[in-house]
Amino acid sequence: MMKSAVIITILLLSSFVASAEKVYTVDCNGGGDFRTIQACFDALPSKPAEWRTVRIMPGVYREKVTLDVYKDKVRILGDEMAETRIVWGDYAGKVVDGRELTTYDSYTMSVQADDVYLDCLTVENDAGRVGQAVALETRGDRIHLYHCALIGDQDTFFARGYVSRVHVENCYIEGTTDFIFGPSIVLFECSTIHCKADSFITAASTTERNEYGFVFSCCRVTAAEGVTRVYLGRPWKSTARTVWLECEFPAAIRPEGWRDWHDAARKGDVYYAEWRCEGPGADRSGRVAWSRELTDAEADVYDNRCIFAKKTGSEQFRDDWDGFAE
Repeated sequence: MMKSAVIITILLLSSFVASAEKVYTVDCNGGGDFRTIQACFDALPSKPAEWRTVRIMPGVYREKVTLDVYKDKVRILGDEMAETRIVWGDYAGKVVDGRELTTYDSYTMSVQADDVYLDCLTVENDAGRVGQAVALETRGDRIHLYHCALIGDQDTFFARGYVSRVHVENCYIEGTTDFIFGPSIVLFECSTIHCKADSFITAASTTERNEYGFVFSCCRVTAAEGVTRVYLGRPWKSTARTVWLECEFPAAIRPEGWRDWHDAARKGDVYYAEWRCEGPGADRSGRVAWSRELTDAEADVYDNRCIFAKKTGSEQFRDDWDGFAE
């Protein structure tokens, strides 16, 4: 864990205690208020006026976890990213209680509430390469992930909310196919994106209402040994929007950069762009003609206050957001 992250967490916890805010402690070894994360989440009061804090002690929490829509304003703090792990192994096609799961059921952790801050956690789906198997899905608005790891294979991170803004900062995300996907507005900032197979990083399904979809800023893309054919994205929906800004690309990125999901009609509606990216995979001379290189003026609108503004093409959000938890 980075020293700065430790300091931030200590200061946050100190301020919570000083303000007499209730802190719920989860410890799988029995030293806290709850042994399981789900039991703690179930005990949180619904629709609170003030923020609450859940502190998760080191350990492997093998459970399927849901923070439901009524459990707003919660900070979920792990001890260290590598030491506080939430792990499950559902996948699309798995039969549970006589019912076959779909991608939408396969998550390890589902964050459905608004105003949620996650810090120093690993969320993992360990089903393996069996098809769609989500580690984290987010549905609520104003969700901030800091120094977290999302581990899986296909469909690792499902940004599922249609009216949802998510800030992913200083995180690590790994996967194989379409491992970052969905319709939400998401800013990935200063994070590492690790490709484990020859496939596609993103599959955005941005709606027509949103001016922004997936925005990667100052991120580093890495590839496992033997991986040589990676695409920056393909459109799950024809109005997909994905932009990479000042990112570092490995040689594994294909020269054409993007694919159309075998549907030529999508080329006219998607918005795929890059700006000032570096590394052996950043050469745009072979990129598909329907992607673009942003001008400096065009890149200026990718500030977090613009990306998360109330009006990103519609009146769907209640307020502006700067991308950070209170």
